[in-house]
Amino acid sequence: MIFERITFDPQIMGGRACIRGMRITVSLVLSLVANGMNNAEIIEAYPYLEVEDIQACLNYAAFLANEEIHSFTEIPA
Repeated sequence: MIFERITFDPQIMGGRACIRGMRITVSLVLSLVANGMNNAEIIEAYPYLEVEDIQACLNYAAFLANEEIHSFTEIPA
């Protein structure tokens, strides 16, 4: 499965998307990347993470950000 590293458990971080059941949220990892940290820096700060975890977060974010534009025509009155 493409998102096998992303888990949801109501008992962990209120059910937010986490990495492999740990108390590390996808949003935290994405924030670190967005603020300029590279993989090595993130893993140094969170040694229990793996490069594949970071990539899974990016893939999950890309999946969620996938936009579809639908054109609707007006229904005549």
